[in-house]
Amino acid sequence: MKAVLRWLLCLLFAGFALQVFFVGRIALMAVVDPQSTAFQRSEAWRTATEGRSNGERDWRQRWVPYTQIAENLKRAVIASEDGEFIYHGGVEWEAIERARQRNAKAEQLAARRAAQMRARGKEPRPPQMRGGSTITQQLAKNLLLSGERTMLRKGQELVLATLLEIFLSKQRILEIYLNSVEWGEGVFGAEAASQHYFKKPAARLNASEAARLAVMLPSPKAFERRPGSPYLSNRTGTIVARMPSAELP
Repeated sequence: MKAVLRWLLCLLFAGFALQVFFVGRIALMAVVDPQSTAFQRSEAWRTATEGRSNGERDWRQRWVPYTQIAENLKRAVIASEDGEFIYHGGVEWEAIERARQRNAKAEQLAARRAAQMRARGKEPRPPQMRGGSTITQQLAKNLLLSGERTMLRKGQELVLATLLEIFLSKQRILEIYLNSVEWGEGVFGAEAASQHYFKKPAARLNASEAARLAVMLPSPKAFERRPGSPYLSNRTGTIVARMPSAELP
């Protein structure tokens, strides 16, 4: 019994120490630009284990301050990813619940389609799941967490999103997000994405270019491979129309 209690105390202490570490990291980000994110490090490990180099040709990222990122891109990302960004406290519970309901319906539909495909001797496709994550939640996940999908990781993401909102301004959260988010294979941040896709600085992106980058965010590698995707073109037009109403921090 004593051994079990010792293990429980060790686990509790380790969990507390981890939270203190996260608080320190996030507080430091108020004044220090993060050099890398957990997601970027996992991608670097993946490319290294696949035998690819991480030279300048394969890895693109250059930090630029908030003022050197076009307002078009800021508005496009907010319009596409998180329309209530400046108002919420890091988590939109209603959006999470809507995503949960959509995913439940998608799983039911996928189960029926899978049965039909198996009857025809075909391999069924997994259901396409949607997230209800805010920009702050996405930043919390990319900065500090692994990519695994578990309830524990999701709970930690919600805690970190709240901490980000406590310690950082909305403008700083958006600045870090735009400088660290993935926009293709080895392409991270607005400046690298703008140079990679449009051969120009992020400060000079027009509305259509910015909207196109914003639409890529949920699946950047897939859209990088399919630049002529009809969905990408159609969704870009939708985001351009929404951009004037997107409010910036």
